Amino acid sequence: MIIYDNNVTGCLEQLIASMSPDRVFILTDTNSQWFVYPRLMESAGSLLRDAKTITVKSGDMNKNIDQLTDVWRYLCREGATRNSLLINLGGGMVCDLGGFAAATFKRGIRFINVPTTLLAAVDASSGGKTGINLDSYKNEVGAFRNPDAVVISTVFFSTLPDYELMSGYAEMLKHAILEGDEALNSILEDVPSKENISSDGFLEVVRRSVEIKVSVVEQDPCEKGLRRVLNLGHTAGHAFETFALKTGRAFLSHGHAVALGICVELILSRMLLDFDSERMYAVVEFVKEHYGPLHITCDDYQVLLGIMGHDKKNPSAGQISFTLMKSPGNPLPGIIVDSKDIEAAMDIYRDMFGI
Repeated sequence: MIIYDNNVTGCLEQLIASMSPDRVFILTDTNSQWFVYPRLMESAGSLLRDAKTITVKSGDMNKNIDQLTDVWRYLCREGATRNSLLINLGGGMVCDLGGFAAATFKRGIRFINVPTTLLAAVDASSGGKTGINLDSYKNEVGAFRNPDAVVISTVFFSTLPDYELMSGYAEMLKHAILEGDEALNSILEDVPSKENISSDGFLEVVRRSVEIKVSVVEQDPCEKGLRRVLNLGHTAGHAFETFALKTGRAFLSHGHAVALGICVELILSRMLLDFDSERMYAVVEFVKEHYGPLHITCDDYQVLLGIMGHDKKNPSAGQISFTLMKSPGNPLPGIIVDSKDIEAAMDIYRDMFGI
C-alpha cells in the first residue's frame, strides 16, 4: 500500500491505530534524526511519541552488517515481537537497512517506509527490495520483502541540499525514459527547485514516477525478467559509484552515478540498438548540465569492468548484462555486451563530457 499524503504525522498515527502493534520503533539515521524527526513530532500524539527511536550512522558506506546487527540487538533488547512495527524514517539507506532488519528479525516483523529524500521516495521505499552492502559491493546481501505501507510526502524535501534533490531526479529520469517520449520531455524540462519541491503539485509528479516503477514491479516482484528494465543506468552506474568510493577520487551520490550510467547505457543503446541519437544527446546534455562527469581514464577501464562483472544481474561469470533502450518506452533487459563495446562506450562518454 502506497499512500501519497503531506500530512505524514496524521497518516502514520492512523496506520498505527489500524495495525495495533504491541511496540512501535522508529529507525532514523543521524541526518533524519536531526532534520526530520523533530518536524514529525511537532503535532504527534501518543502513538508516535511513545515509539522508541533507533538511530544509525548516515551514509551509504554505513549500510553494513555492523549497523544491521545494532538494529537487531536494539529490537531484541527492547522486547520487539512479531507483532511489533518498525517505521523507517529516512532516505534509501534507512529504507534498505530497516527493511532488511524487519524482514529478518524473528523471521519478519511489520514495517512502514517513510522516505525523507526524493531518491528514496521514487526508488528504495517501494518495490520490496531490502538489503545491505558487503565490503564495497552495493546491496550484495538482502531479501525481497514489501513494506506493509509506504507514506510518500514532499514536505521533508526542503531540508535536502541540491545534490540530494538531483540524486532522486536521476531515478525519475530513468523512469521517464522507460515510459516514453512524453514523460522524458517533461522530466528534461521540469527540474525541481526549492520553490516547488514541497508542494502538492510536485507530489503528483512524484506519484507518476513511482507508478511507472510499481507497474513493472507488480508484474515481476522478484526480478525474474521484466523488472530488470528498472536497472537502466545501474550496471554502469553502480560501477561508477563503487569506483568513486574505492578510489576516493570524488564524492558520487547514487543518483549522480545512475545519471552517468544512463548516459553510458544510452551510448551502448545507440551503438547496438540504433537508439535515436538526438534523444541520446538530449539526455547527455541534461546530465552534463545538472550533474557533471566522473573523471576516468582508459587506465581505469579494467577496474570498472571488474566491478560490472560482479553485478548481481549478470547471468554467468564472464558476462556483463545491461538494460538497453531500443527507443524511449521500449527497453530491452538482459543484453550481454562485450567488454570491447563497453570500453568504446566509455571512450564516447569521456569525449561527450570533455574528459
